Amino acid sequence: MASSIEYKNGVQPSDRWEMILTRKAYGEMLVELGKNNENIVVLDADLAESTYTKFFRAEFPERFIECGIAEQDMMNTAAGLSTFGLIPFLSSYAIFLTGRAWDQARNTVDYSKMNVKIAAAHGGISVGLDGCSHQSMEDLSNMLSLVNMTVLVPADYWETRKMMEWIPTHEGPLYFRLGREKVPTVTSESTPFEPYHTLEAVGGSDGVFIATGLMLSRAVQAAEMLAEEGIFSRVLHVPMLKPLNDEEILQAAKETGAVVTMEEHSIYGGLGSLVARLLLGNDVHVPTRIIGIPDMYLMSGQPEELLVKAGLTAENGAAKMRDVLALRG
Repeated sequence: MASSIEYKNGVQPSDRWEMILTRKAYGEMLVELGKNNENIVVLDADLAESTYTKFFRAEFPERFIECGIAEQDMMNTAAGLSTFGLIPFLSSYAIFLTGRAWDQARNTVDYSKMNVKIAAAHGGISVGLDGCSHQSMEDLSNMLSLVNMTVLVPADYWETRKMMEWIPTHEGPLYFRLGREKVPTVTSESTPFEPYHTLEAVGGSDGVFIATGLMLSRAVQAAEMLAEEGIFSRVLHVPMLKPLNDEEILQAAKETGAVVTMEEHSIYGGLGSLVARLLLGNDVHVPTRIIGIPDMYLMSGQPEELLVKAGLTAENGAAKMRDVLALRG
């Protein structure tokens, strides 16, 4: 570990990380929110054991609705409940909520600006052994394309809890992406979650990693590797992809002169696409590389094996940063 790395905002070095489920934080916070707000209701699609809405079901069975394996119906039901002033959280896997039920998400929830919170578990390819049918590689692009949808991707357990505190205060459609596997606690209990802002995780001026979700951990590890070579890269975390804080990303790109984006999502339509469009649209011409899932379907396999196959590693992040810094001159 390079002692000269400047960790910020309560972000922890990789040797202090624990592995905890983000969906467990979601389930815990549903109960805490439910105790303080009787308008919160929870809907699930026969996955309460997996999405951890089982915690809410046990505590508030009268406010829990089991919709069965019917995400389209669940989406419409949640929209209807919101018209009565209730705050519905609906839960299933990302591949179903943003694929099978995308029409309902668009026309019933988003177009009508319904106050529905879509909590999607098993986002990305780290679902591993569930296979390609459950690997959600395009969910963010599907939801980012919806006009009124706020899109959140927490990095870890602590950020999930803080996001959940804020979500009921937000009026309107919201998509909230969770993973399947345990992920590193890069942030800490003291790390702030500021809606509509990015989070500077590591300070530096030799390029900037712009990461979201699980890939924040890989970006921090890449920065640690580079620091051993005397390269000190900034790490910026984007917990809210829509609306994106354009100003903070542009500022980081201008100050560091090189950009590498990192996401557990297709290279089409996710964070990398957002950042590239932003840079070009504002005439910020800095060397840029996008790390995401290549244009391919992956097979069933262990989560870490699939992440390696897709190039979603700290080593690849460090390599891409060396590339853009060489172009920067």
